[in-house]
Amino acid sequence: MREMYPEIEPYRTQHLSVDAVHTLRVEECGNPDGLPVVFLHGGPGAGLATYHRRFFDPARYRVVLFDQRGAGQSTPFADLTDNTTWHLVADIETIREKLGIERWVVFGGSWGSTLALAYAQTHPQRVLGLVLRGIFLCRPAEIRWYYEEGGASWILPEKWQRYAAAIPADERGNMMEAYWRRLTADDEAVRLAAAQAWGAWEGGGITLAESPETEAGFAAPEVALSLARIEAHYFRHNGWFEPDQLLRNVDSIRHIPTTIIHGRYDIICPVKSACDLADAWPEAELHIVLAGHAASEPAIVDQLVRATDRLADRYV
Repeated sequence: MREMYPEIEPYRTQHLSVDAVHTLRVEECGNPDGLPVVFLHGGPGAGLATYHRRFFDPARYRVVLFDQRGAGQSTPFADLTDNTTWHLVADIETIREKLGIERWVVFGGSWGSTLALAYAQTHPQRVLGLVLRGIFLCRPAEIRWYYEEGGASWILPEKWQRYAAAIPADERGNMMEAYWRRLTADDEAVRLAAAQAWGAWEGGGITLAESPETEAGFAAPEVALSLARIEAHYFRHNGWFEPDQLLRNVDSIRHIPTTIIHGRYDIICPVKSACDLADAWPEAELHIVLAGHAASEPAIVDQLVRATDRLADRYV
């Protein structure tokens, strides 16, 4: 099986102002003259990790990574002002133009796959290829599956109990709204407690094998606050998508070389979403592997690296 490329440091990091409120941290690594690729992280609100740089051959790729609005080291942290899917799509174009890139590969997993599809369908002429992992189409049923009782709660019942315990019993019929009220409360302690419960629930479902370290990482304040606030903000609005928008607009990107990779036992984003996308888009290459949701799981790493290598073979 293929493994990630070795650890690498950025050759350039900058802070790019995209409007009067938001400034994005943008980094580049690899070969400045290589095939451009933009990495879109998950969440929304999760921010970058250093291993995200390692899915690409550094000799052949110019890798662009950025923390989305309110996430990671972008500022202001966890801010919801003018923070929607379509603001993020515009930000990706701003970064492309700022860096003088004509066309690039787009790589995204989980929420990053949602954003990659939205960007590609808006700007298909700018996309050389797509690598999509852990498909999330931001449909109401997908959101309910993980954040309301009766879906993932049946698979992770003891973890669900801890997530539900943060909400009074009489409010649990709509967990999203109950959490939203707390995540936007005036009391900082209330916001943090809700965010950490949300982060622990999400981190607890990411890997196929149990990983207390991952769960604790997602519950850390510097991750949980942006993750929980921004995710709840987006999911309450179904990502600002029309019903089945990303499936209905596949014709606009059907010609783009695309690989879809999904874990068979992904609890956060069930594999049905990947199959629904592949059914609408038979030209795309679908790989269902023995894994959960995390991009770092060996079977997913194997297919992600193979996919980026294939695109480099095609264009470099």
